[in-house]
Amino acid sequence: MTQHLKDLHVHGIVEKDKIPSLDLYMDQVTQLFDQTYQKVKRDESEKILTKTMINNYAKGKLLFPIENKKYSSDQIMLIQMIYQLKGALSIQDIKQTLDPLKTAVHEEALDFDAVYQDYTQLLEMQSRDFTDDLDRIEASVEALTEDPVLTNVYTLSALVQMSHMYRRVAERLVDHLNQPGQDKSVPKEK
Repeated sequence: MTQHLKDLHVHGIVEKDKIPSLDLYMDQVTQLFDQTYQKVKRDESEKILTKTMINNYAKGKLLFPIENKKYSSDQIMLIQMIYQLKGALSIQDIKQTLDPLKTAVHEEALDFDAVYQDYTQLLEMQSRDFTDDLDRIEASVEALTEDPVLTNVYTLSALVQMSHMYRRVAERLVDHLNQPGQDKSVPKEK
């Protein structure tokens, strides 16, 4: 498998120490995401995050309330989480997933900086596992064919199948959160 596929896992995320301590205007938020995700764009014209997206997140109450048209580090961390989740989940599913977290942070039951640190660490671990997954797919495809056309088709099919399976599991987790009688609270930190 070509190295450029394996290099995608190094795309990075908006890490806490890269978020300025001062609140940012919307243009600065979109620039931060564009710079962070520059290497994963399919072409130069692709927008990672737009003003419309951010406005929709705010209107949909996916973010903490915006003050003076500026975005705090907590809001930027939520935008990062939304960015990751929107690749597989609907906005409604994302809202249902993040609402208990936002409530716990608002009630000071959770330290959002610590949660975000764990979140970024988890994504980094999964990014490393991504390379191993690609190696396994490559070995499976090589066992089936040496034809370059079939290699591309089989590799693409395997990646799409994995994506579908992961998305379905994520959707089931969201559905589980919404079942009557389920404890939707976030445990308090010790």
